[in-house]
Amino acid sequence: MLYSRTAWIFDMDGTLTESLHDFPAISRALGLPPNEPILESLDRLPASELAQKQKQLTDIEIEIAHQATPQPGAQALLSELKAQGKRIGILTRNTKAIAHITLKACKLDHLFAPADILGRSCCPPKPSPDGIHSLLSRWSLTPADAVMTGDHKFDLLTAKNANTIAVYLDPSGDFPWHCHADYSVTSLSALQQLSSTAKNFLSADTP
Repeated sequence: MLYSRTAWIFDMDGTLTESLHDFPAISRALGLPPNEPILESLDRLPASELAQKQKQLTDIEIEIAHQATPQPGAQALLSELKAQGKRIGILTRNTKAIAHITLKACKLDHLFAPADILGRSCCPPKPSPDGIHSLLSRWSLTPADAVMTGDHKFDLLTAKNANTIAVYLDPSGDFPWHCHADYSVTSLSALQQLSSTAKNFLSADTP
């Protein structure tokens, strides 16, 4: 049951923020295959190319971060979770520094302790479960206490790899990766209802 979970971990871009990233376009700008994940494509580059491409990616991500806007319902959901005494954190494939820029642009930065924001500069990127395990260790909690919410397959697989609940946010209602989710919602407002009621009424079986 979601309402009983005390650790709430969120993806950032496209989950707590409205989606601005055009990943195929970013890949093309970096000279990478547009149909492959960017970080994994970078990992295959020779060292002579990697640093320059990483700097180029960071520059693109910083520009996007300054334009970030909050996902509708983000402020209300996070504030309610904190009021309930829940621990909240962020696990993003972006860097920690850019996560801070993004959250500040969205006026959500005050809701998170800096140590509770993890990115690829802190731990192996999703779908590795290391970030979830790191946050839970910091909070002295277990996977049985946790929820991971995100808008991408990597977020859902990360939850599964960490053996915790996976919540899938897709405002379009299409849910192409719903088979990896325990719960599927079209808004953070719907998730707020799930987080505060003793009767969870929406599951991954009802995308």
